[in-house]
Amino acid sequence: MFKKLNVLCVDTSTEACSVAVLCQTATGQVISDQFMLAPREHTTKILPTVEQVLQSAGLNLSEMDFIAYGRGPGSFTGVRIGISIAQGLAFGSEKNMVGVSTLQAMAQQAFKMKGAQDVYAAIDARMGEVYFAHYQLSEKLMVLVNDEVVIKPADLIARQENIAEHAVLVGSGWAAYPELSDHFNAPEKTEIEFPSARFMLDEVINCIDKSLAVLPELATPVYLRDKVTWKKLPGRE
Repeated sequence: MFKKLNVLCVDTSTEACSVAVLCQTATGQVISDQFMLAPREHTTKILPTVEQVLQSAGLNLSEMDFIAYGRGPGSFTGVRIGISIAQGLAFGSEKNMVGVSTLQAMAQQAFKMKGAQDVYAAIDARMGEVYFAHYQLSEKLMVLVNDEVVIKPADLIARQENIAEHAVLVGSGWAAYPELSDHFNAPEKTEIEFPSARFMLDEVINCIDKSLAVLPELATPVYLRDKVTWKKLPGRE
């Protein structure tokens, strides 16, 4: 028996800020969403955007069945803002949560928009590194081939010997490090630079179907980089 499903998804993990609402019924899916580039404006943009998208969908927060979020990797601050907002909404509405990889979301968008079956995703991680992953299509869902990593471009070039012949490149990492783009030499680079909540929804549904949603207090971000190196003030080493 089909069960109606409403999902709210938010993402602020990169320079982009996005919100999507899925209303899945027996007759199909209706998605309302907004996507914008808003560097350093996530805290002021995200909640009004949530309200606008819910209004556009003709739904309210209490009607959501699950709250989803971009779990990273991405900007430390952006990832924290996204999960904090999502947790606050989930606690307030007593809903379980689903986190989705930002790299997977871009790969999924490449499949949905371009029909891509092999995707290399790379986000500029600053500090001379990229967040990187390889995804392949399996039953209309982009699936991780190995691990998501944070890595220096030179190290990625050194280890990446077998490159998928018809791969698509997505993410901000390729423009940030042209030598990486030259090495992968994929036949197609897309306009997909940042993740969008809309394209997280397929993986959200997959996780819900597999009973992978968690209580809000168990929702976790994925940073990949365990430590951040910074200069301490004199006398505080």
